[in-house]
Amino acid sequence: MTINIEAVATKSGESALAKADPCVIIIFGATGDLTKRKLIPALCHLARKGELSETSVIIGVDREPMEADKFKGIMQAAVREAKGEQLFDAGEWRQFAQKLHYFACDLKDSGSYAGLAARIQELNGGTLGNRLYYCATPPTLVEPIIGGIGMSGLASEAAGWARIIIEKPFGRDLASAQALSDTISLVFMEHQIYRIDHYLGKETVQNILVFRFGNALFEPVWNRNHIDYVEITAAETLGIGHRGGYYEEAGALRDMVTNHLMQLLALIAMEPPIAFDADAVRDKKIQVWRTIKPMTAAEVAVKTVRGQYGIGQIESNFVPGYREEPSVASDSNTETYVAAEFRIENWRWAGVPFYLRTGKRLARGVTELAVHFKRPPQPLFAGKTGLIEPNVIALRIHPNEGIDIRFDAKQPGSEMQTANVQMDFRYQQAFNMRIPEAYETLLLDALCGDATLFTRRDGVEAQWRLIGPILEAWRRQSPDAFPNYAAGSEGPKAADELLARNGHQWRLLDTQPQSTHQTGAKKSL
Repeated sequence: MTINIEAVATKSGESALAKADPCVIIIFGATGDLTKRKLIPALCHLARKGELSETSVIIGVDREPMEADKFKGIMQAAVREAKGEQLFDAGEWRQFAQKLHYFACDLKDSGSYAGLAARIQELNGGTLGNRLYYCATPPTLVEPIIGGIGMSGLASEAAGWARIIIEKPFGRDLASAQALSDTISLVFMEHQIYRIDHYLGKETVQNILVFRFGNALFEPVWNRNHIDYVEITAAETLGIGHRGGYYEEAGALRDMVTNHLMQLLALIAMEPPIAFDADAVRDKKIQVWRTIKPMTAAEVAVKTVRGQYGIGQIESNFVPGYREEPSVASDSNTETYVAAEFRIENWRWAGVPFYLRTGKRLARGVTELAVHFKRPPQPLFAGKTGLIEPNVIALRIHPNEGIDIRFDAKQPGSEMQTANVQMDFRYQQAFNMRIPEAYETLLLDALCGDATLFTRRDGVEAQWRLIGPILEAWRRQSPDAFPNYAAGSEGPKAADELLARNGHQWRLLDTQPQSTHQTGAKKSL
């Protein structure tokens, strides 16, 4: 049974965003996958909506010598593919393409950056002006890029602001993250650094704060007195594809739990900030990570599960196991699945387990947060409380973005029968407008100088202090025989046992309401 909720929208069409200052946007790694799939389509859409200044220009920087027209052709094909043939507008593209320029540069050669500085000045009327740098490159190129920017004076804010966006991973462990931050801080000040996690740009992730702190209905019960446990899931049906080389170095724990899932945990658990601004919000998130006690090696053995997918079936198609994927070692012990239990030791959450799980090649692709409430304290229905399902609030990040609230209701009829029903809010249906892509939101925020949705240095380090002990314990402890779950399954059986020890179970990875059940209680008069 589903109860639909319609949102009352005051406006139709697309949401209104701020307008960015005029600037030069410099994208390092301009011919790479991230630029083509995400950055240029996002900037093109911002320009179409008038949120990118008319006088702003974009310089793509990469090693390959290339005429500007060839670069524009590559980007046009990328935007056409991203939008789809029916939505691609040739006139809009021609207008946007006037902003595009290309500069060939050896990113590892610091001497090449003087030429880039001259090109920026040429396009900006003889001054550096405002600049936004984006490192859309492999992590190994970040430090050379930072060094080149520093040696050429491109980080100076004497003639306008200068900001840099850096993609994860932010190091491989605490020591490397600190070393990377130290290197960046030699050139840029912290207020200039924007560490990006695209999850935080998703509308449904940002809505977690509005849902929690903008509704008096939920905040009073958002604590250990009413909540039994919380689960955060990021499940994918896809495998690692052609990312085998990267994934062999990263694994699921570094790739998904660090940053993505830890950010979601912080948003669901944080205290109310004094204002919705960068430092206030990030302070409260960091407080959450600091109140989680790092695991000992013994705790890692019982509170974490790692897995690796084997040969299986996805939507009637047979797919290879992880060890059969390109660029993956035939005896690899890299994890493609992680489940872990964390405890937040503060007044609000003491005793409430937070379960995180992520995996590739699972039965369904779902990203959601599920808050499970405790059962009612008094068994009113003939003492058979096991037949009354606890309330669950599920915040769906992907797909079918929205919020489900599940509760029990009496079915019509002469017998006391109950059904688990679902209040169902869906973004697309409720607001009837296009939801901005995450990179659109984050790029515009960086252009406007709003760092609320970006990660601060102390936040990066707080997360690594929690993840580092797990990595170290796993390095010392041999994993179970891999592969330990089939592609297309729900994951390793040990992940179910992780929750079962506490009397809990994972929520099914679908949106179907629970089946009708009977309480056995007599009908009330």
